[in-house]
Amino acid sequence: MKHLVLASVFLFETFLHALTQCTAPTSGFHLDGDFLIGGLFDVHYPRGHDRHLRPEALDCSRFTVEQIKNSTSLLPNVALGYEMFDHCSDTLSFPGILKLISVNGQVQPWVELTTKVIAVVGPFTSTQALTVAPFFMTDLIPMVNYGSSTSIFSKKAKFPSFLRTVHPNSDVIEVILTILKHFDWRWVAFLYTADDYGYDGLDLFINRVRGTEICIAYSKDIKPGINFSRLFQQIERQNIHVIIVFAAEVVAEALIESAIRFNVTNKVWIANDAWSLNKRLPKMKEIRNIGTVLGVAQPVVKVPGFGDFIRSAESHAKCDYEGHQMLCNQVCNCSDWSAKDILEADPSFSFSVYSAVYAIAHALHKTLQCGEGGCKNITVYPKMVILTLNITICYGWLVVGSGKVNHPQALCCLFCLVLDPYSCISCKETEWSKEGSTSCNLRLVEYIPFTDVGAVLIMAGACILVGLSGAISVLFATNYNTPVVRSAGGPMCFLILGCLIVCSVSVFFYFGKPTNASCILRYFPFLLFFTVCLACFVVRSFQIICIFKIAAKFPKLQTWWTKYHGQWLLITAAFTAQALLLITSLTYDPPIPYNETLWHQDQIVLFCSLNLEVTSCTFVLLVFLSCLCFIFSYMGKDLPKNYNEAKAITFCLLLLVVTWILFVTIYLLYQGKFIQILNALAVLCSLYSFLLWYFLPKCYIIIFQSHKNTPQKLSRSDGAVTNSKLHF
Repeated sequence: MKHLVLASVFLFETFLHALTQCTAPTSGFHLDGDFLIGGLFDVHYPRGHDRHLRPEALDCSRFTVEQIKNSTSLLPNVALGYEMFDHCSDTLSFPGILKLISVNGQVQPWVELTTKVIAVVGPFTSTQALTVAPFFMTDLIPMVNYGSSTSIFSKKAKFPSFLRTVHPNSDVIEVILTILKHFDWRWVAFLYTADDYGYDGLDLFINRVRGTEICIAYSKDIKPGINFSRLFQQIERQNIHVIIVFAAEVVAEALIESAIRFNVTNKVWIANDAWSLNKRLPKMKEIRNIGTVLGVAQPVVKVPGFGDFIRSAESHAKCDYEGHQMLCNQVCNCSDWSAKDILEADPSFSFSVYSAVYAIAHALHKTLQCGEGGCKNITVYPKMVILTLNITICYGWLVVGSGKVNHPQALCCLFCLVLDPYSCISCKETEWSKEGSTSCNLRLVEYIPFTDVGAVLIMAGACILVGLSGAISVLFATNYNTPVVRSAGGPMCFLILGCLIVCSVSVFFYFGKPTNASCILRYFPFLLFFTVCLACFVVRSFQIICIFKIAAKFPKLQTWWTKYHGQWLLITAAFTAQALLLITSLTYDPPIPYNETLWHQDQIVLFCSLNLEVTSCTFVLLVFLSCLCFIFSYMGKDLPKNYNEAKAITFCLLLLVVTWILFVTIYLLYQGKFIQILNALAVLCSLYSFLLWYFLPKCYIIIFQSHKNTPQKLSRSDGAVTNSKLHF
C-alpha cells in the first residue's frame, strides 16, 4: 500500500512563502533553485459576481515542497524552486505562461535550450488547460495537471507531454453508466456545465449509452443566468427521477441550492467527481428533501502532517497587507481564509495538487539518477523528465446523501426518435435504434470493396483461370491431331475453354458498390455460358455411351447423329433456350441494386436483387443438363480402365454439386455482406472443377507422357476410339 501511495504521490511546489509572508504585491510566488516547477493556480476564481480565494492549492503545494526539501533521499543536494502564477483569467495570464517557457527573456519554440523550468503544474479547468497546453507541448515540457479531465487530453498525438493526477471524463462516465445499469435506471436527465468540460461529458455519455436501454430524456447545459425554475418544470413534465449532474463544483452548488428552493423532491442525483465530495451541501438541513445523491470520486488519501502544517502556518503568519484585492495579481490576502477553511475544502483537490508535485519530484529523482550519495550533476531537459513520469489513479462510486426515492420505471419508447415527451416517430429505413433508445442512428453501409482481401484473392483466382484456359487452348491447338485432344472433344474443347473464360468475367462484378450493369453482369454471363459448358459435357458423355454401348444396338441413331451433327444441334438448342429465358427474365424483372435491411438492424448490406421466381426456369435448365450429363457419364463407369473420360466428367459433376450444396447451406445459415464473396467463390470453384479435373490430366499426358498419346494406347479391341468421326 505504501508503494502505491508513493507511486501516486507527486506534487508541485508552488506558492511556498506566499502564505507565510503576505507582504508586497511583488513577492511570494517565486523561489529560486537548481530546477524550477512552474505553477498555474486559480488563486482567485469567480463565483457569481465576486472573486474568491482558493487557498487549499497554495497550502498543499507549499507543504509538499517543504517535504521534498526536507527529504534526504528524494532529491539530496538539489535545490528545488518554483515559479507561480495566478491563473484566474485566460487573457491576463499569458505573460506568466510566456515567462515559464522563456530562456533569458526569449521564447524559441523547437530550440532545445537549457531551462530551469522542468515541468508545469496546472491549470485547473479543462478550458484553461486547452488554452495554454499548446505552448508547453511545442518543447515537450511536462504538464502535470490536477483538475482537467476532458478526454481530448488522452490523445498523445496532440498532447504528448500532458499528464494528470485526475482520471479522465471517460472513466467517470463509465462509472456513472455502471450505476445506472446496476439500479436499472433507464430514463435520465443529463445536466452539464456550459464549457469544454461539460460538453465533453455529454458527448461521452451519448456515445456510451448508444446501443443500450438507457434513454437521455432531457439534457441541458447550465449557463450563467439560467432559469432553474423552468429547468425543473421540464424535468417534472417528463417524469424524470434520475438526474446526472456533470458540472463544476460552483455550478452544482447553484443547481442543488435551486432544487431545494423550488422544492424538488424524490430524485436520484448522480454527482460527478467535481462536486461529489462537496462539504458544504450536506450540511444544509433541506438537502435530504431532494432525494438520494450518489457520487463518483477518487479515494480520499489523507496526507500525513498536512493539518499540523496548516495550523502552524496560520499561527506564525502575520498579514499586515490590507490593500485592495486585484485580479490575477501575485498577492493573496491571508485574512480572507483560515486553517479551518482549508482543511474543510474538497480533499480530492488538495491531494491532486500534492500528487502532481511529488510526481515531478520522483521523475526528477530518476532523471538525475539520485541515490544515497546524492544526484548526478547532469544537464536535464524537460523532455527527459517525461520518460520517468508515472501516475496511477483509482476511482469508485459512493452514496453522498440519501432520502426516500423510488427507482424510476423504464419509460423508453422502442425504435423511435423522441421529438417531445409524448410522441414518437419510427426511424427511417437508413437508420436504426435499439430498444429503449430515444435517438436514431445511421446504419453502417456494408459491401465488399475491390480492396478486400477475399475479393483480391478471388479476382486473382479468376485471372489465373483465364491464363490457364488460354494456355491449354494453345497447347491443344498445337497438338490438335493427337489422340488425346481428339478424344477430349476436338473442336468442342476450345468452345468449353472459351465459355469458362467468359464465365469467369462475372466474378469481378460481385465486388464494389452494386450498379444496374454490375448486377446484370454478375449473373448473365455465368448462367448463359455455363449452360453451354454443361451442354458440351452432355454431348461428350452421350458420345462415350454411344460409342461403347448404343452404336451396336441402335445403328440408325448413330447414323442420324453423325449425319446431322447432333452434338452441335443439342448445344445450339441449349444456348438458344437459355438465352431466351434470360432475356425474358431480364426484361420482366432485371436484377438491380437494393439495400438489404432485414439481416442486421444496424447495417445496410448493398446487394443485387434476383427474382428467383422469374429466373427459376434458367436454373431448372442448368439442373436438367447437369442431371442428364451425370446419368450418361455414370453409365460409362464400367468402361475400359484407360478410357476415363466418363469418370472424369462424373467427378467434375460431383464437385459441382458439392460446391453449390455448401453454398446454399451457408446462404441459409449466414446473413451478411460476405455471402457475396462466397457466391463468387462458388462460381469460381464450379469453373475450376472442369478446368482442373477434365483438362489438366490431358495436358499432363501431352507434356510429360507423350508416349501414351498414341492410338495404340487409347484404342481398345472394339476399335471404337480410333474412329474419331464418331466423336465429332
